[in-house]
Amino acid sequence: MTTIVVVDNHGQFTHLERRALRDLGVETELVDNETPPEEVEADGIVLSGGPDMDRIGHSADYLRDGRPVLGICLGMQLIAAELGGRVEGGDYGGYADVTVEITDPDDPLVGSLAPETRVWASHADEVREVPEGFSRTARSDVCGVEAMSDPERALYGVQWHPEVAHTEEGEEVFENFVAICESA
Repeated sequence: MTTIVVVDNHGQFTHLERRALRDLGVETELVDNETPPEEVEADGIVLSGGPDMDRIGHSADYLRDGRPVLGICLGMQLIAAELGGRVEGGDYGGYADVTVEITDPDDPLVGSLAPETRVWASHADEVREVPEGFSRTARSDVCGVEAMSDPERALYGVQWHPEVAHTEEGEEVFENFVAICESA
């Protein structure tokens, strides 16, 4: 059975990420972000959202051990920041219902949502420049990088929260990530 661990970066929706995976029949566990990767047995890692880049614990260490990673909101931002991208405050700010345009219909994580989807996202901070090796896979009117992917390293990120009910096709994002983990 596929096992995916959710690394808790103190986000308000983290428990919903675990639940979404469990509802898909995935073996899942929620671990504190102070847990080092070598103590975690899993086929894939979800880096949760959270309030503060200063409280990410060992989250960045999970980017270097070869397992597929899905970063959600802050999780995507820390992937970008750690690997040479650029993260800045967003122009739009807090949570909102946003229409996202999928810019890469072949992307293994979000391509199946093309041409567009409705999501619930916070734009207090956002990725302004993707790291080397990544491509932007989604955008919106309020954010230039709503999703990014590096399939070679199996590193993926979404600015939005696929785990909340306001996101129309959130379950499909998790299904696609499970498929990525199973084929890794």
